[in-house]
Amino acid sequence: MAFSFCRDCLTPLGTEAPRCPACRSPRLATHPELATLSIAHLDCDAFYAAVEKREDPSLRDRPLIVGGGRRGVVSTACYIARIRGVRSAMPMFRALKLCPDAVVVPPRMALYAEVSRAMRAMMLELTPLIEPLSLDEAFLDLTGTERLHRAPPSLLLARLQKRIEAELGVTASVGLSHNKFLAKIASERDKPRGFAVIGRAETDAFLATQPVSIIWGVGQAGLASLERAGIRSIADLRARDRATLVRGFGSLGDRLWHLARGEDTRSVTPDRPLKSISHEMTFDLDIADGAALARYLWQLAEKVSARAKRLDLAGRVVTLKLKRADHSTLTRRQTLDEPTVMADRLYRTALPMLQRDMSAGPFRLIGVGLASLSVAGLESGDLLSADSERRLKAERATDSIRARFGEKSIILGRSLE
Repeated sequence: MAFSFCRDCLTPLGTEAPRCPACRSPRLATHPELATLSIAHLDCDAFYAAVEKREDPSLRDRPLIVGGGRRGVVSTACYIARIRGVRSAMPMFRALKLCPDAVVVPPRMALYAEVSRAMRAMMLELTPLIEPLSLDEAFLDLTGTERLHRAPPSLLLARLQKRIEAELGVTASVGLSHNKFLAKIASERDKPRGFAVIGRAETDAFLATQPVSIIWGVGQAGLASLERAGIRSIADLRARDRATLVRGFGSLGDRLWHLARGEDTRSVTPDRPLKSISHEMTFDLDIADGAALARYLWQLAEKVSARAKRLDLAGRVVTLKLKRADHSTLTRRQTLDEPTVMADRLYRTALPMLQRDMSAGPFRLIGVGLASLSVAGLESGDLLSADSERRLKAERATDSIRARFGEKSIILGRSLE
């Protein structure tokens, strides 16, 4: 008889029944391949909003949007707000038209990162093969863990779900399959608090009925190109031979040919190198004042610097992003002689780039980034002079105080000019 268990009390089930005989829950995990599949995608449900509701229980039954300003965008919306049509990345003005009674709170990334670290520690107790995609989602490979933990991967994942909810106060959905592509698809099938499985035997039949938009990583431009070629479904993809897809779409075409057949040989790779660190800010009103933009630039440089210091990373490429009123974007980059981690250096590098582009304003968004990252250390140019070392120590002291007492516990002069 196929392995199955109750998702609420985790009792292994030996008989087919509509409810768990131990706790009477109807939430049962049953699948012919439940005992053998080991590649999973875990994705928290409306993570930022869930953390905010955990912090303020009075928000539990209210529509909640995490975002900022009427000209900003939605970072996350709780499921109550989603029922009204609110979605991530939606302009805030549109979200508030759909859900005018929503409570709007600004993101608190340090808090979300803290919860994410606790969740990651729980995952590491099960397997070292964890590939984070963001603060609230990751791939896990539990191949070979059954002997160590005396339970199949599926049951270990259900235990992890329950533990995350009980100890961290947020919920997560799990997709389980035989590769990363299908595991990620599965995690979206049963949200929130979902546990979905796509087995080897059903892969072909399942994909045959799906739209091509189900393929993760194919954006709107890619979908438009596929539609112009008459490709709207996985079945349409399968009808094209491999050479035709490669001619029309290059390396993407080859990837699509394989994924349409449920083939994904990518391994779960821990500790993928971070390519860049960035922060940006969208304004309620377009800004043409250089002094005001410089103040925001400093605030963003501090945020990028603080995150780089927490990760013990330094970068050699400073980027500036400016978005104009017509939504066109300017991106500027400057490569430094030595890596930096300091807010002051980021600011002093980005400010001349901003000043050179002021005539292109007014601007509705400004962003700062640090790329070409490496482990921070003595090779960093930040430590090549006594003055630089003094400023770095001062910045680290500021970061420490803010981490303990909040971001507004110290406000430097550049933010107040």
